Amino acid sequence: MASDAGDNSTQDVPAHSGDVDMNDDAGDDTIVAPAEDQVAERITFLSYLSSPIVSLVIGTGEEQTLLSAHQALLAKSPYFDSVCQSFVEDGSIELPNEDTEAVGGFLEYLYTGEYFPRKLPGQRVLESDPSVPSVDDSGEQLLKHARIYTLAEKLGVDNLKSLASSKIHCVDSTAKGEINYARYVYANTKPDDTTVRAPIASFWATRSHTLRSEAEAEFKALCLEHPQFGYDVLTRVLDEKLRREKTDKMHPGTSSARKRARHSSGGGAA
Repeated sequence: MASDAGDNSTQDVPAHSGDVDMNDDAGDDTIVAPAEDQVAERITFLSYLSSPIVSLVIGTGEEQTLLSAHQALLAKSPYFDSVCQSFVEDGSIELPNEDTEAVGGFLEYLYTGEYFPRKLPGQRVLESDPSVPSVDDSGEQLLKHARIYTLAEKLGVDNLKSLASSKIHCVDSTAKGEINYARYVYANTKPDDTTVRAPIASFWATRSHTLRSEAEAEFKALCLEHPQFGYDVLTRVLDEKLRREKTDKMHPGTSSARKRARHSSGGGAA
């Protein structure tokens, strides 16, 4: 047995299958650093101001007004971006059916991110405007924000829509002011636009007994002019009635403790 072992000692011993040849497939162990995330190039405000000037022709006839804005800022609106694409050089855009003040508010928002009157931080209050009464009897303060809201809808600027909608809820108005505001909204928004329509219907449904005495003729006229308004209000009145009846059945004897609707000058279409 010893001699057999000696004979085998002279033979070549093959490499163990687990041995590694450092020269083979050396590149497989190379660690590749992950590619850095691409950071979008920051657009400076100066670049906006360096863009061409676009003329905006607002209104018609004697009421026509000429406003100007930088094209790069206007292009934040999908509508204006599409129109500006057709410009060879500086151009103009006609807006015969738009409200001048609403367009002014839109431009102020493009340049500053806000429009007057601004919302006070952390409050449901707008900054003071000495040029308007504290209570909106005509509805003009509500209409200002409503016109900006509908303009932002046309121009595709959702953040401005949200801002205008939030400011509507900060306006204290009377029944007549609310009627004028509701008339505009139901004439200029889509039937499925619950952002502004639903609060109006809820406002009148919860305060109708009080506010109708202040503007009953106007309320009736609005219902005839926009039947959807009357239907929306009636639906909410009936829904509330059913809710109260259900509550009374579940908790008999507590109905007398229900909180009565607050009587106010308006408080906005909250």
